[in-house]
Amino acid sequence: MHVQPYLFFEGHCEEALAFYTRALGAKVEMLMRYKDSPDPPPPDKVPPGAGDKIMHAAFRLGEATVMASDGMCTGKAAFHGFALSLDAKDEPDAQRLFAALADGGQVQMPLGRTFFSPAFGMVADRFGVLWMVIVPA
Repeated sequence: MHVQPYLFFEGHCEEALAFYTRALGAKVEMLMRYKDSPDPPPPDKVPPGAGDKIMHAAFRLGEATVMASDGMCTGKAAFHGFALSLDAKDEPDAQRLFAALADGGQVQMPLGRTFFSPAFGMVADRFGVLWMVIVPA
């Protein structure tokens, strides 16, 4: 069994992909716009004029694949009840990743030493996705 996160950015997916590429070194592996779908989306699921919005994308972060979409293009994504955990190779790497995710976001727990890690912190990025940056002990 394989589980992959799927994030719905509600109209801001292209911006999110560009941000994760810049901030985390993500690599977009697949991208399909609504206008390129062989089957048009139901009219009640995507607003008119959303043809250039992203129906489906997949990007790599290290060894993980994260999927993403503009969803129903409501304009306001809501990410609640989960976090993405990002392993850093060392403390300077954790500081770099944390700072990049915090740019335009909101620190939930500052990056610092804990009993389980030399560097751990939590930050909601500018899109509202909660990240836990950790250097494994």
